[in-house]
Amino acid sequence: MSATESAFNRPALEQLLGKRFFYAPAFSLYGGVAGLYDYGPPGCALQANVLDIWRKHFVLEEDMLEVDCSIMTPAEVLKTSGHVDRFSDWMCKDLKTGEIFRADHLVENVLEARLDGDKLARNAPVETKADKDEKKKKKAAKVTAVRLEDSVVQTYKEILAQIDNYSGPELGELMRTHQIKSPETGNDISEPVVFNLMFASSIGPTGQFPGFLRPETAQGQFLNFKRLLEFNNDRMPFASAQIGRSFRNEISPREGLLRVREFTMAEIEHYVDPAKKDHARFSEVADYKLSILPASVQLSGKTDLLNITVGEAVEKKIIDNQTLGYFLVRIHMFLTKIGINPDRVRFRQHMANEMAHYACDCWDAEIHTSYGWKECVGCADRSAYDLTVHSNKTGEKLVVRERLPEPLVEEKLQLEINKKVFGPRFKKDAKAVEEHLAALDEATLEGLKKSHDEAGTFAINVNGSSFDITKDLITSFEKVSITTHIREYTPNVIEPSFGIGRILYCLMEHVYWTRPEGEARGVLSFPPVVAPTKCLLVPLSTNEVFVPILNKVSAQLRRSGVSSKIDDSGASIGRRYARNDELGTPFGITVDFQSAQDDTITLRERDSTKQIREKIEVVVDLVKEMCEGKTTWADVSAKYPAFVSQEVAE
Repeated sequence: MSATESAFNRPALEQLLGKRFFYAPAFSLYGGVAGLYDYGPPGCALQANVLDIWRKHFVLEEDMLEVDCSIMTPAEVLKTSGHVDRFSDWMCKDLKTGEIFRADHLVENVLEARLDGDKLARNAPVETKADKDEKKKKKAAKVTAVRLEDSVVQTYKEILAQIDNYSGPELGELMRTHQIKSPETGNDISEPVVFNLMFASSIGPTGQFPGFLRPETAQGQFLNFKRLLEFNNDRMPFASAQIGRSFRNEISPREGLLRVREFTMAEIEHYVDPAKKDHARFSEVADYKLSILPASVQLSGKTDLLNITVGEAVEKKIIDNQTLGYFLVRIHMFLTKIGINPDRVRFRQHMANEMAHYACDCWDAEIHTSYGWKECVGCADRSAYDLTVHSNKTGEKLVVRERLPEPLVEEKLQLEINKKVFGPRFKKDAKAVEEHLAALDEATLEGLKKSHDEAGTFAINVNGSSFDITKDLITSFEKVSITTHIREYTPNVIEPSFGIGRILYCLMEHVYWTRPEGEARGVLSFPPVVAPTKCLLVPLSTNEVFVPILNKVSAQLRRSGVSSKIDDSGASIGRRYARNDELGTPFGITVDFQSAQDDTITLRERDSTKQIREKIEVVVDLVKEMCEGKTTWADVSAKYPAFVSQEVAE
């Protein structure tokens, strides 16, 4: 039985995760701080195993260049990247109590509650969500059985389908139109205002060098582009990757690990020629089917998924290019490999208003949980935005120079200045004006030439100042033939970005279930490859005869790279297995009196509780192969006879 086959009980899962210390609220002795969590031993091991698979799946298999860049970031860098001005959410508050809400979440919460109330009034089934704890209940909109007009139901559904596409003023208009109040108090809500999500800080003792804790790991990778390109022997395309901490000052963090203020990200920056966004390995994934939710469907007020091969989606330009499509498939493969239910994964395309300032196309891998669909991986085509803005700000050319197989001869409009007049005329501004003219594109030059030919002058704006360029400042302004042996271009960037904490929580929901004999027996069915501990060693009793055998088995498992744990407490065998089922330990080895006689041990599989009995060396090899994904329990149980024994009930 799995979590999808029985009524999911979120409080029971959260109690289990807390009891076994997968994670817990940080600073709880001091009352805690919303959105900050500490990981315990099993949580750390689970995260480490997931990140190990991520590295193998992406960094090693795709031959990426891994870096580790500074968390503390100068404000000037994030001002240039656009984060200081645009990295924000819309915030509103209860006008009487001052309680803070994220505006889009408030609208979504209230409208969903009204739709549930309409279903109750019509005696229609309501999709039940697990009860929240008392703190979370205070934040939830109350569900009251009130029948709505059919047209109102349709309007609410259309709003919810497009909820990520509304601006702050549009959210304010929705709150006024649909009389959305504070869920707990019923008080009026303020107009949405922009709230920047970055944690501000300062660098150095004077406090005069402003900085921020980074909101993403990307900028450090972009600023090292030249070094990475040189390290890669100037070969394109290539990708860099980074795993590290990021920080976002969330308005009202709730939902556990799904919305936090400090989190681990794993990000990839794949640099590609803007004129050739095909991928060399696309043929390997072209027939792979994905469930996608294009922007066009969302804008029509629907959420119907399209099940389509990535090859067809790229061909129809639903997905912009092969490289973007390739990474969507690789993301899906990774999520499935670590244990996410593939039937509960979809890729949703960003609509225009929610698109990040740097992106020209973006898809989110969303995973379905008891909280609804949650974005866990973003895959954006950042175009050439980041490298361009940092190049313009610093004057450092962040480009690729590629020798052409054949020289390229082009007719280009070229403006040549009269330096004898230019310098004395503009003095200290001469260099900036000259550089501005040299950087103008062909279309802009054509317009300026028209003004030059007709009026004898034209004006340009440089750093906020206007400069008149008269005929005496120009030596020539005409088309010339230019032979090019080197092509120079700024790469585009395809960026898959993984929120590791969110993925971990979704995984824990997807693998959680309870044994039919009682809800007290919770199980986390982690795939062996990610399980925090792979094998439990259980002596039948505390008899000293078992100690050398346990040490022998433990040593062999360690040499095989299999993490194990000995539980020689006085609890019954059944109870010891039960608490390790809660930790997600996939295999259990029991040492008994027969082991002392013939060197055989029993091997128990967590989900089925079935057992086999074989020699120590055989069992250790089987556990190693199952943990490495080289074989499965189904293969093992088909090959070896079942060992039947009465497992002591908990």
